[in-house]
Amino acid sequence: MDAENPQGLVTDLGDSISYRRCKFSTTLPKAYRYTAGHYWLTESAPGLWRVGLTRFALRMLGDFVEMQLDVKHGEPVHVGDEIGWYEGLKARSDLFSVVAGMFERANPDLSDPRDDPYGAGWLYEVRGTPDPQSVDALGYIAVLDATIDKLQAED
Repeated sequence: MDAENPQGLVTDLGDSISYRRCKFSTTLPKAYRYTAGHYWLTESAPGLWRVGLTRFALRMLGDFVEMQLDVKHGEPVHVGDEIGWYEGLKARSDLFSVVAGMFERANPDLSDPRDDPYGAGWLYEVRGTPDPQSVDALGYIAVLDATIDKLQAED
């Protein structure tokens, strides 16, 4: 399915979009960008991109255990660079940069990203240019539909 014909229930909430399909639901901020790898990004200051994992990714990983970033402030990063890892109770996943530029910092106050995935649950910030393949909220709903289709086909 595509962004114009989502398979799940989609509701426009003004600044965000609600999406529900099967046993999964989320609210996606419209001003954010999203990637096929289930990251979100938002410009928190001119040229400074704050990045986190979407509610879908966090659900797949399970309860937050720990995170490690292997890049330091001022180091160059490119879209697709492996920059660390995130461990949840269900799985551990490598973390990748979805912004090309200079790494700024990890979230110093991160406790459990699932509590506020699109706010206080951000993971890192990069000053630069976001992944040109990132999509808006409706585009990400198409990604979610395709991902859920794939998971259902595996069952």
